[in-house]
Amino acid sequence: MAVSDDLDLLEAACRAGGEIARRYFQECCKSWSKQDGSPVTEADLEVDAYLRRTLTQARPDYGWLSEESVDDRNRLEHRTLFIVDPIDGTVAFLEGRAHFTVCAAVVQDGAPVAGVVYNPLLDHLYKAKTGAGAFCNDAPIRVSDCCAMPGCAILGDRAMLTAPPWPQMRVETRNSVAYRVALTADGSFDATLSLSAKRDWDLAAADIILREAGGRITDREDQSLVYNRPEAVQPTMLAAGPRLHAEILSHLSEGRAT
Repeated sequence: MAVSDDLDLLEAACRAGGEIARRYFQECCKSWSKQDGSPVTEADLEVDAYLRRTLTQARPDYGWLSEESVDDRNRLEHRTLFIVDPIDGTVAFLEGRAHFTVCAAVVQDGAPVAGVVYNPLLDHLYKAKTGAGAFCNDAPIRVSDCCAMPGCAILGDRAMLTAPPWPQMRVETRNSVAYRVALTADGSFDATLSLSAKRDWDLAAADIILREAGGRITDREDQSLVYNRPEAVQPTMLAAGPRLHAEILSHLSEGRAT
């Protein structure tokens, strides 16, 4: 199956999943806490069920990994799989803020080859496939050409990034990690940084969008993110244009930030 066909499939599914999320956003939505203390809503579960049914019926030979599905490790037997976050940024969803996204990626041999990050409230759909560039609502996007940390716009932990030894920067955050990466891909922000662990579903779809927009996304050791390992965890994440990525990486490697 061609990657272009997979991207079309992801786009249609994420748009429909976003419509489900938007409907719940406008109504009273039941929520509860998972074992790790993070929130989940009936909207998360309905979007997850819709995406799983739609995507796996279309590609029955692909594996599956989602935040809201039980991980049975059968995915490790598949070279190609879907990695999905039905609602990334559930806290924002519950608080009535337009900072949540529906995310889906096709990952092959540990690397994303197609991805969609959709903000249903703003109707911003970011997408990319290998070698074809990145787009928001079908318009090409590109990372910023910022190359210096002082004065740059960065998404991340405000308490950490506004304290020494970090230089003065414009620091904001978004609950959806994928949305942070997408906003870096389109140049709205110059970088996004997380020094705490994230899960594969937080990053897989946004990873290829950022790279196809001309940016670099790695861990703090400058290693590419590898997906679909037994533990679907990315220990740290830095995304930015190439020159700023190198500048922030140098700052981290010199031990001036933890």
